[in-house]
Amino acid sequence: MRFVLTDEQREFARSLDALLRAADTPGVLRAWAAGDHGPGRALWRRLGDAGVFALAVPEVYGGVGPLPVEAAVACVELGRYAVPGPVAETLAAGVLLAGVGGPAAKEWLPGIASGAAMLSLRLPGHGPYALDADAADAVFTVDGDGLRRAPGPGELSVSADPARRLFRPGPGGEPVAGGRAVEAASRAAGDWASFATAALALGCGEELLRATVAYVKQRRQFGVPVGSFQVVKHRLADTLLGLEFARPLLYGAAVELTEELSGGRAGAGSPEPGAGVGSGTGPAEGPPGAGLGTGPGMGSPESGSRTGPGMGSLGAGAAVAAAKAAAGEAGYAAARTALQLHGAIGYTEELDLAWWLRRARPLRDAWGTPSACRARVLTG
Repeated sequence: MRFVLTDEQREFARSLDALLRAADTPGVLRAWAAGDHGPGRALWRRLGDAGVFALAVPEVYGGVGPLPVEAAVACVELGRYAVPGPVAETLAAGVLLAGVGGPAAKEWLPGIASGAAMLSLRLPGHGPYALDADAADAVFTVDGDGLRRAPGPGELSVSADPARRLFRPGPGGEPVAGGRAVEAASRAAGDWASFATAALALGCGEELLRATVAYVKQRRQFGVPVGSFQVVKHRLADTLLGLEFARPLLYGAAVELTEELSGGRAGAGSPEPGAGVGSGTGPAEGPPGAGLGTGPGMGSPESGSRTGPGMGSLGAGAAVAAAKAAAGEAGYAAARTALQLHGAIGYTEELDLAWWLRRARPLRDAWGTPSACRARVLTG
């Protein structure tokens, strides 16, 4: 059985592509790295109006989710345009606070859904940093079974990407919740952060490959475009294969997260109606190589074809880990290819592509390094 994006999902991808194409994200990135968050917050609010952050917030708090499939579609687009800010962290914070409930959920979730609130997050097992804590309206941290709001952004640390600012939240802060509900919500939020980061990494890799293909078509050597050289074609083909291999893993993880949210899981290779994997043709048709739905009217099964073996058998956590490892590695490989084929100009900040080059490796390692993700897949 094969699944494709619905018309609504394709239109969602098209609308985000148009919004971000007009947003001058290289300029937004430069301002963000310099500490000017104004352009980034303005873009964030427009993304909120488009419904991006509502995808992780339940309807009772003003959202439309959780909808993992649509979240993947959105994050791939945001990755393609290198949107700055704690995107994955805000989505994960929505899942965390919804799982915990109480006053904090009522206070913050409507703002997340609308794009008015930007949150950062630090969870156990995912490193000591909170991304862009200085720009966030609040930073939430989990220690054991305790959730608290950090008293401030904390100490700034150096990052390979100047538009991804890492902070170490200090001890103390306002207690928010505790107990087993926090532990369960923290695990779910960690999966969502890893899942969203995988989608961002895939989108980043797609843009790096697109820009590199365009460049080798116009750069000439020995009187011909360097893109005509066999070795260049092979390198680009390998990069494309890595991205295309990661794509079904990302959307397979979306299916698993959807099944987990619905309280059941279909058998291996047999996703329930309304959720699955298919193919598209680029941003105007949704993410190339995959499309999914999450409920009635949100996905369309096609007869006569099948999903790959075992896609439904990993479980949500392991499926997310597999997607994160593959997408992170593929995005970083695309950056290496782009840097090699662009040559020395790839190191210059005047080249907009440099912001994508710097972003690929941090996205690979954030919310689960490849080795950590592979270990999780092996242990289930």
